[in-house]
Parts: sequence; structure tokens; C-alpha cells
Amino acid sequence: MKFILAAFFLVTLMALKANDNGNIRINQIQVIGSHNSYKKAIDPALFAAFQKQDPQSAAKLDYEHIPILDQLNMGLLNLELDVYADEKGGRYAHPKGLDWAKNQAPYDTAGVMKQPGFKMLHVPELDFRSDYLTFKQCLAALKQWSVVHPNHRPIFITLEAKDGKPTNPAFVEPEPFTAKTFDELDRTILEGLGANRLITPDMVRGKYNTLESAVLHNNWPALNAAKGKFMFILDDSGAKRDMYMAGHPSLKGRVLFANALPGTPEAAAMFRNNPKDPEIPQLVKKGYIIRTRADADTEQARANDRSGLEAACQSGAQIITTDYYLKSTHFKSDYVVSFDGANKYFRVNPLSKAIK
Repeated sequence: MKFILAAFFLVTLMALKANDNGNIRINQIQVIGSHNSYKKAIDPALFAAFQKQDPQSAAKLDYEHIPILDQLNMGLLNLELDVYADEKGGRYAHPKGLDWAKNQAPYDTAGVMKQPGFKMLHVPELDFRSDYLTFKQCLAALKQWSVVHPNHRPIFITLEAKDGKPTNPAFVEPEPFTAKTFDELDRTILEGLGANRLITPDMVRGKYNTLESAVLHNNWPALNAAKGKFMFILDDSGAKRDMYMAGHPSLKGRVLFANALPGTPEAAAMFRNNPKDPEIPQLVKKGYIIRTRADADTEQARANDRSGLEAACQSGAQIITTDYYLKSTHFKSDYVVSFDGANKYFRVNPLSKAIK
């Protein structure tokens, strides 16, 4: 009888704990995700040629990721995607890197890069192999995965709108993002995933006058209410961020959250790449969602330096990105990122009690 009562107490306690976790807000958790989540390795023949020309830059690009859906199946809860505008199609259809080395693997045999629409790649001409070549392909896969896993925890997606004049004049110049381009980006996400699968600024703002006011009053959705949903954050701190926010006070009607400054009506989710930034804990305690990095440019992995990871975990930053949720297959290192060293990529935020 004592055993039955003990077992009943244990099951009840576990159920209560699970329920408590479900009722906490999405800014009261910590998740680990991947940086440049779509990136495949540069073809070995092209990489060897690039490494001879610029070994320092080559070392920074010497990593790859398993397929995005495999990352989600592992339990990662953040993805980072780079998108390039390609209104007419074909701008990135034949990367010059294909001509810089012989015996490379086939590329885009289906010809999707010739079609109009946003493309996903890291560096045009050089680091162009991607799990999904188009943003629409990626969204379709994410939606299907979500349908199969309807109760999945919220997936945070940081989105970088890539443009700007390339440093190498031989590289194609990306199409600039405009207000029209950002409207199309919003439509693409809405059509690809459906509004019912999104956490948007309007949802968080609710009855409050501004998005920031809602955030400072902890009006983020509860974890249970956020099941099966995705939240997009625009990774830009300059002109493109301002363009995206223009005409949309508190991001009204927008799909993405913006990297807005604290004290502004649009402030909600922010990037602080340095995990040792002393501002991060204070921002977290106020209610903002912060994304930081455990490692960058393969440096920490090569040195097996976990100080950035430890600082990120202690900072309370809700989103921690890494290239090494698995050990590197490109060089020898024991560096791997998870919570508590246990292949764990989600936990209650250590600063959750301090969040208002």
C-alpha cells in the first residue's frame, strides 16, 4: 500500500511539474538551436581550392548541419535562416564556385533556383549548398513537420534578410530588400505556414497600447498556448529593421518581431551576440526575449572553449545558438552544446523567478 501511495504521489508530482512548465510564459524558458541551420558543407573540391587561397576565412566556414527536420526531431527549438530576395528568379541559379573546382557534386538538378522567390544560402558563389534552396520549400517542410507533431514546443526562427554590396567584386550583388520585399516576405510566411501556426506581435500586444508595454507586463503566451507554433524574429539592427517597422507602429500587422531597441514601442525580441554582455540578464528580467550565441566561426569548438556557452546559460538569454549540438565531423574536438551535458535543448529559464 505504501508503494502504491508513493507511486501515486510521484506521478501526481510529475504531472504538476509538467503543468507548471506548460503554464509558464515563452520568455521564461531557455532553448538551444542552430546557427545557419540550413547550411550544408562546401563541396570538398571547392573548399580545398578556397582553403589554399584564404585559409583563415575557410576555417570560419568549415562546418555543416544535419537536415533541419532532423534538428527538430533531436529537440532543437531555434532555427536561423538567411533569405535572399530573387524577384525574377535565376540570380543564384549557377554559382560561380561551381566553375572554380572540378569534380563537384551536382547542384539544383530540379532547377528551383531559376524560379522567382526567396532563396536560402549562406554566401553567394561560394557557400551556397543548402538543406532547402528556397524559402518556400523550407516553410512547406516545417508545416508538414508541425502537422505530424501538433504538440511541439514553439520553434523560434531568426531570419536574416541578406543584401548589400559584396566585398568580392566577382560575386553577384544581392537584390536589395525594399518595403515591397518585406511585404512579400510576410505573405510568404503566412501562406507557407498559416496564421494559426504563428506567434505574431499583434498576438503578444493584445490589449496593451504598445508591444513593448505588453512585453514589460509579461503578456507573452503561455507555453501550452504556444504549442504547434513558430515565432519569427528579424535579425537586423539598422536600415532594414527600420524599413520593416515603418508604417507599422508596435509592428501592427507584421509577422516578424524586430530587433528593436529597449524603450521603443516595437521592443520585444532582441539580439545580443556576445553571451557575456552584462545587459542580457537585466533585459531578460524586464520581459524581453534575447537571442545570443554560444560559439562563432568554429573558434570555441576548435579550442574546446565552453566559456561562451556557460555565460549564455547563466545570462538567462532565452535563445542560445550553436553550430555544435553535435560534435564536429570536420576537425577533432569534444566541444558539444546542450543543457547540463545531457543532450537537452530545453529548460525552464534560471531567471524565470525574477521575470515580472
